[in-house]
Amino acid sequence: MVSLGALVLLLVKILLALGVIMTAIAYMTLMERKVLAFLQVRLGPNRVGPWGLLQPLADGLKLLFKEEITVAGADRFLYLLAPAIVMVCALMPFAVVPFGKGILGESLLGIPLDQFDLGKGILADIDTGILFIFAISSLSVYGVVLGGWSSNNKYSLLGATRASAQMISYELALGLSVVGVVLLTGSLSLVKIVEDQDWILKWNCFRQPLGFLIFLIAGSAEICRTPFDFIECENELVAGYQTEYSSMKFGLFYLAEYGHLILLSSLVTTLFLGGWQGPVLPPFVWFSGKVFLMLFFFVWVRGTYPRLRYDKLMKLGWKVLLPAALVNVVVTAVIYSLYLGGKA
Repeated sequence: MVSLGALVLLLVKILLALGVIMTAIAYMTLMERKVLAFLQVRLGPNRVGPWGLLQPLADGLKLLFKEEITVAGADRFLYLLAPAIVMVCALMPFAVVPFGKGILGESLLGIPLDQFDLGKGILADIDTGILFIFAISSLSVYGVVLGGWSSNNKYSLLGATRASAQMISYELALGLSVVGVVLLTGSLSLVKIVEDQDWILKWNCFRQPLGFLIFLIAGSAEICRTPFDFIECENELVAGYQTEYSSMKFGLFYLAEYGHLILLSSLVTTLFLGGWQGPVLPPFVWFSGKVFLMLFFFVWVRGTYPRLRYDKLMKLGWKVLLPAALVNVVVTAVIYSLYLGGKA
């Protein structure tokens, strides 16, 4: 029987996780600005607080207190709904991402922790974790398309159209790139995938190098990071689907963008870099360190590579990544059947 104490602990666990994620998103924006400034030989934000550490708080307050504006001719309901959809789709997948092993033991304050996965380093350990993430993440394109269409602006509509084409094009390669991992692990559970990588040579980045590379590129394109940021490129579309948004509505799009970036880094860590696995240090430290390295990698790519041309983006997705992902699935299946005897 479910106890009231267990429900309270579940609520506390969810709020703590949400607080950590929102703080990480806020300081991810500062980290990116600092790293880009370093790469471009300038100072970056350094005025608000020591070393600019309060800059995310200042930015959040500025967006929160800006005047609410709804542009003329906009579909108000969809115009307000779009940023909420994108934000929810960025946060929900974190529920099934494992960030550590058992964290509290078997009981706390006399409350057994075998209910609601309270004692685990994950909010919800479900057997189809990968499918859940892909299903929820794919819905975010609706928020982008609705935001562009409801704004009554040609630049917003063009940005939204580009976004839908880009996300659909790269979702296929992204999904196929993890099929090899699922074949080797024999499970769709992210916890079991991490447990299967119990020493460094069993990390899937070594067992699935092509799948790892495809996941990195397709994932970056899926969340529209540079050099794939065609949905908001300023020199062509002003700011794409965000053009007519301001105040906290724009802030939600902004937070969701960095939420997707942290989610992608967490998935790369979980699927290919051993997740929380590592010697000596606590599992959460290993997980956080690997995620931080992936975030730095994506910021470095943004500061280093120029934006592709749109036709080349489409060719890369359909003519290179998709065939390569199919080849990777076939080769993995053959090796799994012939040489591993059905046991990875």
